Amino acid sequence: MADGSPLPKPVDKSPRSKYPLLAPRFWHGMTLGNWLALLARNRFAISWRRLHIVAGATPTTAFNSVCALAQRAIFGRRIARTEIRQPPIFIIGHWRSGTTLLHELLVLDPRFTFPTTYECFAPNQSLVTSWFVEPYMKWLIPRQRPMDNMAAGWDRPQEDEFALANMGVGSPYTRLAFPNRPQNEEFLDLQDVSPPALARWKAGFTRFLRTITVRSDRPIVLKSPPHTARVKLLLELFPEARFIHIVRDPYVVYASTVRLWKSLYDVQGLQLATLDGLEEKVFRDFERMYGAFFAQKELIPPGHLCEVRYEELVRDPLGQMEAIYDQLELGDFAAVRPAMANHLAGQKNYATNRFEIAPPLRAEIARRWAEFICHYGYDGAPEQPAHAGLGSGLPLS
Repeated sequence: MADGSPLPKPVDKSPRSKYPLLAPRFWHGMTLGNWLALLARNRFAISWRRLHIVAGATPTTAFNSVCALAQRAIFGRRIARTEIRQPPIFIIGHWRSGTTLLHELLVLDPRFTFPTTYECFAPNQSLVTSWFVEPYMKWLIPRQRPMDNMAAGWDRPQEDEFALANMGVGSPYTRLAFPNRPQNEEFLDLQDVSPPALARWKAGFTRFLRTITVRSDRPIVLKSPPHTARVKLLLELFPEARFIHIVRDPYVVYASTVRLWKSLYDVQGLQLATLDGLEEKVFRDFERMYGAFFAQKELIPPGHLCEVRYEELVRDPLGQMEAIYDQLELGDFAAVRPAMANHLAGQKNYATNRFEIAPPLRAEIARRWAEFICHYGYDGAPEQPAHAGLGSGLPLS
């Protein structure tokens, strides 16, 4: 708080799901070199209760390195020659704002493609191993995500940010492995990275999208909250890209993001997280993300950005999706309306997470995130916004 006293924590009343002890973590998809570099960079500060993850990941990453060499030998030249002719569609917005909901709706359109969970898990080898893993190794991962009980699976759409982390080109998501270690956060917005590191990031990101394009040359729908702070760079790479920006009640976003990082630290961490400074991290990341977005938003060409409120999306999902298609000229919405309607009907029993936020914490959110709250009209939010959306039947991200 402004007076230095500790803030009350949001009260999480959501049910929790358990992640199987021996289920793969994202680090299992790294190559051995990237895995050892991650461990060395963090001085091997591994909790003994997480040694089973290291014991499983080390031989797996060695196998991945062999598969990566095979992919390079078989597909390397083809990937290098592949052009991304169709401008990507970027779904952006802060974590827990509804980006996953948008992603899952858009990829129902067969005119688009997307990175699967397996392609983001094993970005260096997916072309030579996905044919086997996706259909025959479904039992390896849980059916639901730990942070919100949404459906999970190798063939479902996933954040490309996880691919960047596993490729070793730089990502804020590597913090998930060592949440107690000091981390360099410059990869959130890429504004303070060195020129060589930025060049590696660009090359790695472009190579990943080329790998997806080898599988399918349709427009790629990408979803990654950190991209919200990278608009200028993304436009340098893809001047004709489209952007869909989703916003949500920031009081809900704050509480749900705290829960998100707790869940991911618990599942993905190689340390037992102390959670020291977590609430401040949530505040700081939001400020850095939207400081960059507001500074770069006007660079997006007219007609290439559509902004949507989560609350309106859950109230009228088909109407909002049709408006997105019309504004960004994504094609005939009528062709995909039935598929979206069927998907939404299947989500009708989904229950969103629930939180209670004490007035002092609400006041601090209003103070720290005032620019966003004013810009998107959340200054008149109801007294209990953390319960907004309950019973809507739609998943969050």
